[in-house]
Amino acid sequence: MRYARAITKYVRISPYKARLAAGLMRGKSAEDALWQLTCSRLKGGLLLKKTLKSAIANAETVLDVKPSALKVHEVRVDDGPSLKRGKSRSKGSVHPIRKRTSHFTVVLSCE
Repeated sequence: MRYARAITKYVRISPYKARLAAGLMRGKSAEDALWQLTCSRLKGGLLLKKTLKSAIANAETVLDVKPSALKVHEVRVDDGPSLKRGKSRSKGSVHPIRKRTSHFTVVLSCE
């Protein structure tokens, strides 16, 4: 099998929220996955859609196949580094806030 992949790093969304959108596209054809992400109202859906489009473009140029022949082989959402911030609390203390980031990996295979 031949594979094409795309990676997007340091996306400012929590991995938990992005994995909800990633579940919509697992095991589907590339066109169906693109349609699912277009119709979803999740922020992670928009961000994963960009990565999926990039993987489709990579497959067209490198593997020379049509998008209709592609299937989503693997979707992975990994943790990225967290931005550490603080919010003031009573008695001069600080409550930590972690602004999480994610790394997306989309792998497509030829059918």
